[in-house]
Amino acid sequence: MKRTQQDELAAFSAGEAQRAFTVLGCHPAKEGDLPGYRFRVWAPKARKISVVGDFNKWDPNQLPLQQVAGGIWEGFSPHAKELDAYKYYIVQESGQIAYKTDPFATAYTKLPDTSSLVYSLKQFHWHDQAYFRRNRHKKNLQRPINIYELHLGSWRRKQNGEVYTYEELASELIKKKKKMGYTHVEFLRITEHPYGPSWGYQVTGYFAPTARYGDPNGLKTLIDQCHQSGIGVILDWVPSHFPKDAHGLYEFDGSCQYEPSDPLMNEHPDWTTRVFDYSKPEVQSFLISSGVFWLEEYHFDGLRVDAVASMLYLDYNRKHYTPNKFGGRENLDAITFLKKLNRAAFAVRKSVLMIAEESTTFPLVTKPDYDGGLGFLFKWNMGWMNDSFRYLALNPIERNSYHHYLNFPMTYAYSENFILPLSHDEVVHGKKSMIDKMPGTYDEKFSSLRMFYGYQMAHPGKKLNFMGNEFAQFLEWREDRELDWFLLDYERHHQMQAFVRDLNFFYLKMRPLWENDENWDGFQWIHPDDASHNVLSFLRWDRKGNGILVLCNFCPLCWQNYLVGLPRYGTYSLLLSSDEKEYGGLGFAEKRVRSQIQKERGFEQSGYFCLPPLSTLYYTVPKQTAPMQSSEKEKNCEISEKTLCSDVIGRRSGKSVACTDADHCKTGGPIWRQVSNR
Repeated sequence: MKRTQQDELAAFSAGEAQRAFTVLGCHPAKEGDLPGYRFRVWAPKARKISVVGDFNKWDPNQLPLQQVAGGIWEGFSPHAKELDAYKYYIVQESGQIAYKTDPFATAYTKLPDTSSLVYSLKQFHWHDQAYFRRNRHKKNLQRPINIYELHLGSWRRKQNGEVYTYEELASELIKKKKKMGYTHVEFLRITEHPYGPSWGYQVTGYFAPTARYGDPNGLKTLIDQCHQSGIGVILDWVPSHFPKDAHGLYEFDGSCQYEPSDPLMNEHPDWTTRVFDYSKPEVQSFLISSGVFWLEEYHFDGLRVDAVASMLYLDYNRKHYTPNKFGGRENLDAITFLKKLNRAAFAVRKSVLMIAEESTTFPLVTKPDYDGGLGFLFKWNMGWMNDSFRYLALNPIERNSYHHYLNFPMTYAYSENFILPLSHDEVVHGKKSMIDKMPGTYDEKFSSLRMFYGYQMAHPGKKLNFMGNEFAQFLEWREDRELDWFLLDYERHHQMQAFVRDLNFFYLKMRPLWENDENWDGFQWIHPDDASHNVLSFLRWDRKGNGILVLCNFCPLCWQNYLVGLPRYGTYSLLLSSDEKEYGGLGFAEKRVRSQIQKERGFEQSGYFCLPPLSTLYYTVPKQTAPMQSSEKEKNCEISEKTLCSDVIGRRSGKSVACTDADHCKTGGPIWRQVSNR
C-alpha cells in the first residue's frame, strides 16, 4: 500500500523511511487553489527557521517555518518559482545564525555559490526499458563484470580546459567504452561537493548531482544513453562522513544533529570531516533514502559504498575511542544501518550491484543479512591488490622469496564475492601510475603491465580498472586536468590499449573466467608454488566443464620446455598471449602444445610450454580424448645445447645455451632468455 506524506514523515522519524526525499526538501504544492512550493527540513534543536531566497529578497521575515512533529519544520511559498536559489536561515540552539543548504535539495547553484535550487524533478523520458528487461533475471555472480572507473571532470576536457557537460560526455564516453569492451562505468562521486580536490568524497548534496557538469536531466541523459548501449552505470556513494563546510550538514541546527555528540567519536581524525551518527533513526532514514533515490530516480545500476571499514570500527584510525555497549570496537549501529541499506537497495531492483569498499577482514560482508552478513553483493579485494603491488615492486631477483604474495590471496578468494580493483586510489599521492609501478627497462615496464592485466583477468573475481590505466599513462592522475590522450600517438601506449581492448573482449567471451567466480569449482591450481621460476599456473572452469589453462610468468626471462601438468589429453591451443608482437611483445609463445603421458604434479599427463618473459598466456583445455600411444616426449620451443652463437640467450644446468636461428628465436636481434632446467 502506498504511503501518504504523513506516513513517510513518521517513517523518517522512526528510521524506516526509504523515500524521505518525496516529503522533505522543496516540492511543488498547493494551499487551497494557490500553487507554490512547500519546504520541509529536519532540525529538532533549532530555535527558529526561515526560508530565504530569490523569491523573497533573502529576507528571513518573509517565510518563517513552523515546527511540526518529529523536529520537522515546514512552510509554503506561493512566490517561489523553478530555479530560484534558496537557503535555510537557522537560528541555532546557541542563538547563532547559520545559512544552510537544503539537505534534500535535488539541484544546486554552480560554485562558488552554495545555494540550493528550487527544482522539481521533471518527468524524464527514459529509453532503457529493454536494458533492464535483459538484465532483470541475470545472476550477477555468474556474469562478466568489468568496470571502467572514471572521474568525469578529468577524463576528457575541451581545448580551452573547460569540462564537458553530462550530455557532451555521453557520446564520447559511450563510443570509446563500447569499443573497449567494458560492461560498466563507475562515476567517481558526482554528488554535489564544494571542494574539487576532494574528488567528491566530501559531500554536501546527497540528493543532487554536481552542477559542475550541468543539470539533473543532463546526468539522466548520460545514464540513459549508456544503458541503451548496454553499459551499466555505478555511482560511487559516500555515507561514511561529510565536510565541515558552514553551509552543509555540519552542526546543522547548532547541535551535533547528523554527527555523534561524543567529541571523541564525531570526527574522522585523518580526513578532518564529521562522521554520521547511525544510532539516530533520522540519519538512517536520510542515508537510506539517498541510496534509494539514486537507484530509482537516476536508474543507477548500483552503488559502490565508500570507506565501509571506517563505518564498521569505532577505533578506525583512532588512538582513543568509546567502545560499544559490550565493550567492543565494532560500530553496532553502523552494522544495522548497512544491513537496512542493502535490503532497501535490493527492494528497488534485484539486479542492483551493492559494492563495499572495505579494507579489513570483517567477516561476511557479502553474505545475506539472514545469514549474519552485511548483505552486500560484492566487496573490493584490497588484499589481492596490495599483495600484487608489493610483489610487482620487487626486483625480479628478489621475487622468489616473496612468492606467497601471489598465491596467498587464493586462500580467501571465495570467502567473499570479490571485485579486483585497480582504482584511482592506487595512482595518486606518490603511489605512481600503473606503468610506473613496474620495475625494469622501458620495454619491461610495458611487458610487466600487460602480464599483470592478463593475470588480473584470469584471477577469480570481477574486475575494475581506472581511467588512463588502459593506455599506460605515465603521470599520476590529477583531477584538474584531462588524461594524457596524446600518448596514444606513441606505439607502446597504442599497443597497450589494443591489448586491454582484446583482453576485455576475450573476458566477455570466455565463460570459465567469470561463470564460476563463486566457489572453487571455477578454479584449480596446477602449480602455485614455483617460486624459483616466478610462475603461476592454474585452470579456470565454467559450469559445463569447459576450461582455460593460464600460465603467468612474472620473471623477465624466458622459460623453455617448461613442464606443466595437464588435466586432459589432446592439443592445447593458444587463445591469447600478452607477448604477441602486435601488443609490443616478442611473439615467443607456442600456438599449440600436445599433451603426453607423463605424470606431473598429480596430473596423468603434461606438456612442455614456452613461457615468454613477463607474460600471461591463455590456452584452451581440450575435450577428453584418448591418450597418446607414443611414449616419445613432444618438446616445444626446444633449443639444442649444441648450437652456438655470440649472443648467449640462456642457461641450462649452469651451461650457456645459444641459438643463431632468427626464425626460431622469432627476432632478428639478440634476446636474453632463460631455459628451464626442469
